[in-house]
Order: sequence, then structure tokens, then C-alpha cells
Amino acid sequence: MNFIERYLAKAAGLDSVQPGQDIRCKVDLTMAHDVTAPMAVEQFEQIGVSRVFDRNKIVFVIDHIFPAATVQARNAYWKMKDFAAKYGIVFYEKGEGVCHQLLAERHRLQPGQILIGADSHTCTAGAYGAIGIGVGSTELAAAMATGTIDLEVPEVMQIYVTGKPAAFVCGKDVILTLIKRFGTDGLTDKAVVFTGPGIQTLSDEDRMTICNMGIEAGAMIACFGGSELEAEVAETVPLALETLVPVVACPHSPANVKPASELEDIAVTQVVVGSCTNGRLGDFKRVVDVLKFHKVHPDVNLLLIPASKTILGEMEKLGWCEILRNAGAVITNPGCGPCFGAHQGLAAERDTVLSTTNRNFLGRMGHRNAKIYLASPATAAETAVRGVITAPGTLPAGGKEA
Repeated sequence: MNFIERYLAKAAGLDSVQPGQDIRCKVDLTMAHDVTAPMAVEQFEQIGVSRVFDRNKIVFVIDHIFPAATVQARNAYWKMKDFAAKYGIVFYEKGEGVCHQLLAERHRLQPGQILIGADSHTCTAGAYGAIGIGVGSTELAAAMATGTIDLEVPEVMQIYVTGKPAAFVCGKDVILTLIKRFGTDGLTDKAVVFTGPGIQTLSDEDRMTICNMGIEAGAMIACFGGSELEAEVAETVPLALETLVPVVACPHSPANVKPASELEDIAVTQVVVGSCTNGRLGDFKRVVDVLKFHKVHPDVNLLLIPASKTILGEMEKLGWCEILRNAGAVITNPGCGPCFGAHQGLAAERDTVLSTTNRNFLGRMGHRNAKIYLASPATAAETAVRGVITAPGTLPAGGKEA
């Protein structure tokens, strides 16, 4: 068995498992947010049980639409708050941050433990070796009641990573390159694992970005393993990090990927850095390193959305917030921001947006005719300064044009 199969076998109380086998696993943590939790609450109440399986292992987070942009969003808050009070579960509100970041900061699971989340990007937890699986609200309700989930053991695709990325190549470039290779459905219902000596050159933050967007290729699970090659997998694909370049996903698919250097005549009106994909401290350092010497282009809105209060606090301690604001950036409260297309920077028909978020489907961030490009924070920072899509490394640190 490979390590994913070993983890699932342990969670199911079995000696071994194989791809295609139906199993029932114990879960170590469950999570829902303000878009998915209200339906999960309704489904849970229909089950007819009087208690949750473990109040310390159920986490609700208000992150997608905070502060509330509609009455419906505010009512979702009240439904979650009432449920949390009734059953004593963990409840994060008032802009604490994005669910996946809060889980990493405050509920980080050990390698092999099982996280079930009513959000497709729950696979983010694979960055630190946990098995994060996104489910629907009905499945989550059942897990809250029973502490278990029924799964079909997935085939495992191994990405064997070697080398070291160049200075301006980020985790976002790694995963966008892979999505281009596999397409948006090439890994559907599979687990993708990252092994090899090259993974040691990737930061925890880059690993979170990579695992977060595993779902954009259809993966059920995305997880980092060790430096050694796993033998018992369906397929192994080599990835040499030193061959990668900064890339951009063009409208309207995360798989429509081109080198950033080929898109440098495309003007943008808004740049977004944040979300569960790229709203961490290292991501904002990429932006600060540019905006210490440059101003945001006058025709560009640069929106920065920290993934948690902890990250925002660190930015303030480091003096970054003043640098960023003085350069013309807007820093919002922690949360999902415009990624979900609900508030805090929606795009109109005439907008062209370059964003570090995870999806650029039609209408994802506002009007369906808005153009959305996906890129790394390094690319986003220099793009915000020049006003056109710009390959990172074009602007010198000293503030003069290259």
C-alpha cells in the first residue's frame, strides 16, 4: 500500500485497503462555513439525534460573506450561532479568517488524520500530511452525527518532485502548471500525492497553495508525503521544479495556462491577493518587496485580503500595512473576499482582474463578462504596479524601470 491507503486503512480499522473498495472511516475533525453550514444544520436536525459525535471536533466558520452583504448572509450567521450554542461546538465569527487557514493555525491535524469539510478546498490540509476531503452539506451532517464517513478508496497519482524552483516561481506556478497538464478533470476522484527530494524546497505556505488547488484538477485528496518514491501507485509523474516559469491561468479555466511573459500586453483594472489559496504571510511579503519601491498603477485597484487575523496582526507588527497602504493598496478584513463572488471587490463587465484566488470561471467574481486571470502573488505585485500582466522579476528592487 502507498501512504494514502495506509492512512485510510487505519481510519477504517482495517489491515489493508485497495482502490475501488468501499470503506467507513472515523473522522478527526469536521468543518463548515457560512455558505454550507446552514444546510448542514437543517440536514442534521432531520437525522433526529440529540447530540453531535464530539463537540470539540466540529468547527463552524464565518468567512465567505463577512461582514454580511445581504440579509440572507446575516440569517446564515444566526443559524450557525444558534447551533453552536445548542451543541457547544467551535464557532469562529467576526472576521477571524478563512476556514482552511484557521484549521491550519488552530486545529492542525497530524499526518494521516481525517478532516471532512463542506468546502471543495478542504484538500488544503494535505500540505501538512492530513487527509482533507471536501463533501456536501448532507454528508457533513451525517459526519457530525456519527463521526464517520463512507468513502471509496481512490487511485493514487504520484507527483515525484525534484530540483528547486527559481526565485520568482511560487507554489501557485507549480499547481497551475500541473492543472494545465492534467486538465480540470484529469484527476477526478483520485488522490494526488507529492513526494521526492524537491518537496523539501517548498515552504509550508506553497504546499498549502498546491494542495488547495488539487481540486481544480478534480482530485479528491491532495497530500504531501516524504522524499522517498512511493512504489504502489497507479501512476508516477516526474516534476522538475527548476524547469518551471511564472505562469497565468487565462479566462475562463484554471487549466488555460500560459507563461506570464506571453501575456504582458494585457491591461488589468483590479488585482487581488488573498483567499485560502494565497492569503498568507509569505504571499504578502512578495507584495511588500515590490511596493516598498513602487506605487500601485493609478488605473488599478489592488485588494489585499489576509487569510486570518493572525496573519494581519503579523503584517501590522512588521510595518507592512503602512507600506502597502502608502503604495496605494487596500487591505480588507480577513476572509474570502471577492473570490466567492459575494462582496468586497466584485468585477463589472468592463473589468479585467488578475487574482491569486483559485477559480476564474465565468461569473466567479462578479459579472460573467469580466475577465479573470489567476497568478501568483509575485506576478500579482508587479502587475499591480505596471497595470498590465507582468512576469515577476521585471521590476528591480530599487524602484527604477528595468
